[in-house]
Parts: sequence; structure tokens; C-alpha cells
Amino acid sequence: MPELLVALLAVLGSARAAAVYGEEYDAASGNFGLENELAYERRENEAIARLYENVLDILQCRLPHEKGVDPRASQEAFLAKQPVQDENWKSPQGLGQVSGVSVDPQGRPVVFHRGDHIWEYDSFDAYYQYTKALDGPIGVNTVLTLNPESGEVEDEWGSDAFYLPHGVHVDPAGNFWLTDVALHQVFKFPRRERGEVNQQPEPSLVLGERFVPGDDSGHFCQPTAVAVMNSGEIVVADGYCNDRILIFNPQGNVIGQLPPYGNEDFLRLRVPHSLTILKRGDVCVADREHQRIVCFNLTASLEQQQQQQQAADGEKEPQQMLSWPPLVIHRPGVCRIFGVTSHDDMLYAINGPTTPNNPVMGFTLNPDRGSVISTWGPTYDSFSNPHEIAACPNGTALYVSEIGPNVVWKFRLLTNWKM
Repeated sequence: MPELLVALLAVLGSARAAAVYGEEYDAASGNFGLENELAYERRENEAIARLYENVLDILQCRLPHEKGVDPRASQEAFLAKQPVQDENWKSPQGLGQVSGVSVDPQGRPVVFHRGDHIWEYDSFDAYYQYTKALDGPIGVNTVLTLNPESGEVEDEWGSDAFYLPHGVHVDPAGNFWLTDVALHQVFKFPRRERGEVNQQPEPSLVLGERFVPGDDSGHFCQPTAVAVMNSGEIVVADGYCNDRILIFNPQGNVIGQLPPYGNEDFLRLRVPHSLTILKRGDVCVADREHQRIVCFNLTASLEQQQQQQQAADGEKEPQQMLSWPPLVIHRPGVCRIFGVTSHDDMLYAINGPTTPNNPVMGFTLNPDRGSVISTWGPTYDSFSNPHEIAACPNGTALYVSEIGPNVVWKFRLLTNWKM
């Protein structure tokens, strides 16, 4: 009981800092970084209220979970592919904050980093407008394609184009999808071939208005991630300000919104931070501040959406979607989920600092039962502030990017690994 009281006091003592949901965590001072000036004003009361509601979950993040072990979990752990650190992998040096990582169809990791730009206390004003636009874009190449075995840079581009990178997604066709939280935009860049001379490609699609935050169907506010379905629909996590997901057709026209437009009480998100699409077509989102993963049967939703659009042709606002409850994975000990990826309908996630003493690690999860199959991390080191995770298309490896250490980890996915 004394340990629980000490833990509770530590959590309550950090309530003011945690209220702003900082992306970066300062291990030396034990404080969470501020994302913008308005974050504290807008979110402090909500965060403290949720802190009391969720204090048990937060304590369980820091203290051992003593419930009985599901006997099926050990069998799943044996059959699932277990991430094991590749000790031969060398992360590129000299990177800025590595906010995003993905893997291209050839199995090569792609990272998105911020160069000398940092998300600081004063990066945004009270209206979420980027305050450092006059400093100009990042002068170095921000999009790097790496050798999957050595970590050496094989291709790089993106200089003088971005201000505050966040998410990167390479779709099955090899197109690059990038989000910039300062520009409040989403970009699609065409596939690049090996040895391509054009070092600074032009985007083939741009969503959102440059440097203009908003909450309507034509604007984003600090978008975090993109995922593209096999049918071509574009899923965007409009993460930090709007707490929503927008669905676009391949031409870039809005066709839906989650939570359902006009029915936000159906489901509330709090910083949807990362996206992945399961093999069967479900979309799963890392609902970061709610410390959970939420999965939607978006394929069926889009079919329903098309029927609604045919019946109400000409409507400009997004239609309601999802007339059935989504799957919610909320397990004690998982804490704030920063990144989520998948392979063969198995989920892999990484958390980030939730309280000063919570364990930061990777998780393997069964989305059908919402069960944690195993936890994992570096063999002879530890995570400090992981931000995103990506799986190789052939299921042989995982990559994790970190902000702070500014490194990229590689984990091989091994079967029948004895833990």
C-alpha cells in the first residue's frame, strides 16, 4: 500500500506537466515537453479530470500487473513472430528528431526527420499557427531510404520543403505520404526508383492549406499519420488539435470522418497518433492519450458510405460512418501508445513515457481478443522515447524510430523464439 501511495503522489504531482500531452519527454528534469502555448490553456482541466478517472490504469503502467495469465497467451507467444534486436544494424548518425518510419515495398526502411528543427514550447501560438515560419524550411534532406541490412543511406531528398515533419507512410505502390504539423498538410510524392537523378521531387497530391490550421473538411490541424487502403482510400489521422480521422478518396476528396460527423459521442479520440491497416482491411489507430488501440471495420463502413452518398448526392459535408461499435484494445501496462503497425493481422505497438517511472517497451497484441501476447525491447539497451514503428511487408523485421536519441532500431521477427 505505501508503494501505491507514493506512485499516486508522483502521478498527481506531474498532472500539470502531463496535462499538455507533450510529445517529447525530458528524462533529466522529469517533465513533459509543451507542444504549444494553447495546449496548457485548452487541455489542463480535461487532463486532470481524466487523470482521476484513469489513475488506476496509470498506476498499473508503473506497477506489476498481478492478474492470472491466460493459458492461451503462452501458446500465442510461441506461434507469433517475436521481435528480437538486430545487433548488426547501425542507425544513421546525425539525424534530427526521427518522427516517422515506414518500409517501402522492397523492404527498405524510410525515415522522416526534422534536421535542426525542434518542436519547442513556443513553436505554435494560441491559434495553432506555426511561429517560426520566417526561419525557413529544413535545409537538409529529411526523407531517407536506408539499406535494410546495414542502415546506410541509399537515397535522400526533401530539403527546403518541410518545417516540422511528423509521419511517413510508403504505400504498396511505393508512393510516399508525409505529414507536416507546422504546415498542417499531407503530401503524396511519387515512387522513386533506385539511382533516380531527381533529388527534389514534386508532390502529386497536397491536402490541407499551407500554414493554415482548421477543423473543416479542407483543413487539418497538426496531422500525424497517413495510411492507404488497398482500394485506394486515404486515411489521415488529424491528430493533435482535432482528435479525428478523415477518409479521402484517391482523388483527395473527403468521403468520411471518424468520430462520425455530428455524432462525436459515438467515439472520442485523444491524439490519434499512428495508423495501420490489417490484412483483412480493418484500420487500427493508436489513440495515444487514451492509452489504447482502436480498430474500425473501415471496408464495410466505406461500402455503407457509398450507399449513403448515392441516396444523398450533392452533400458537401462528410457522411456518418460506423453504425457498429469498434474494437477497443485497452490493456493495463500498455500506457500511452505512440506507434502501431501490423503484419498478418497481428499488431505491434510501442508506448512512450506516461509517468516518470513507467516502462517504455514494445508490445505484440492479438487484435481479435485484445490480448497482449508479449513485450519486447532492445537486448542490451532500452527505449527512451520511441515515436513510431513500422513492419516490413514480408514480415521479417520491425523498425522503431526515437525522438531524443534520434535513432532507428531494427528488430528481426523470429518464430518459435523462447522468451
